[in-house]
Amino acid sequence: MKIARSIYALLVVTLLIQGCAFSRGTLGDDIKSDTVAALQKGVTTKDEVLRLLGAPDRLVPLNGRDVFQYYRYDAKAGSLLLIILNFSRLSIKSDDLFVVLNRDGIVEDVIASKRTDALAFRFWPFGE
Repeated sequence: MKIARSIYALLVVTLLIQGCAFSRGTLGDDIKSDTVAALQKGVTTKDEVLRLLGAPDRLVPLNGRDVFQYYRYDAKAGSLLLIILNFSRLSIKSDDLFVVLNRDGIVEDVIASKRTDALAFRFWPFGE
């Protein structure tokens, strides 16, 4: 009888310690819209880009031009934690900024995207 109660108690405790978890992480600095707007094609210099944004996260040489890449990643995860089986759903989006500098160090093009604002926690691991 004591063994049956112990097993029953263990089963109840096992069911009660299941749960859920939420986590969030970011990588990189925020890319501000007003800073991106300050970059003017044909006017802004390499030194001004570095002063406004700091060192790029990645520098890509491209046919005599330099491409500065700045990025920020945002990740959100929701998990359903069961004793034997766990389910998680991870969502990742990024903000990206590419600044193309010509051979003279003047901004030739600016390509920016901001997608992290729409990132939501999605708890249920199956489908939408």
